[in-house]
Amino acid sequence: MAREHDFVDIDGVLLDLGLSSIQLADESRGFSFRSTGPLDMRADPRLEHTAADLVNTWDERDLRRIFTELGEESEAARVARAIVRRRARGPFLAADEFGRFVAGVKTRRPGKIDPATRVFQALRMAVNDELGNLASGLEAAMRVLRPGGRLAVIAFHSLEDRAVKQFMARESRDCICPPHLPTCVCGHRAGLRVVSRRPLMAAAGETMRNPRARSARLRVAEKIAS
Repeated sequence: MAREHDFVDIDGVLLDLGLSSIQLADESRGFSFRSTGPLDMRADPRLEHTAADLVNTWDERDLRRIFTELGEESEAARVARAIVRRRARGPFLAADEFGRFVAGVKTRRPGKIDPATRVFQALRMAVNDELGNLASGLEAAMRVLRPGGRLAVIAFHSLEDRAVKQFMARESRDCICPPHLPTCVCGHRAGLRVVSRRPLMAAAGETMRNPRARSARLRVAEKIAS
């Protein structure tokens, strides 16, 4: 689409991976475990499947997998098993109902985050294919940047930040062949120079003004001529 609008050879691309505050505040979207709205979580209402579809139809193994991989939920197996047993009596429909159920299933531990947070994160990421879209966005940015142009990405949780870090590391190498191969067969050439080896984080003053900035991680890389 960028090329269709002659939007190429640009100086910089900024990807802000944060959630829309407007969408989070809209109870009808079901992003929050405090929402009385439907268990939806689609960033784009045109998407086919909602979070309720996943919760009420996926088998225990797939639920456990996304809770583990996308939510980094330590009690993924316990929660997935409980969901499958409970939905046999009727589907989960409302976000707050599902949030209370997950919180009740988990082992109580003192902490700053709600017990349902990681499960909700996993469902939202699965519904919207967030990591897949991030990968596509990073590749697209490489295509439209001019040599010397910069790619800046703000991530808000470890999975996103890890994906960005790995992408920038891979694109800054001349070879991405498996290490056991004696010679390079991939023909890959470095396309980026990493500018920020460590993620840049908000200072204390900014997090006081904007608490949501406390989890932000900024990474920057510069495109080089290939």
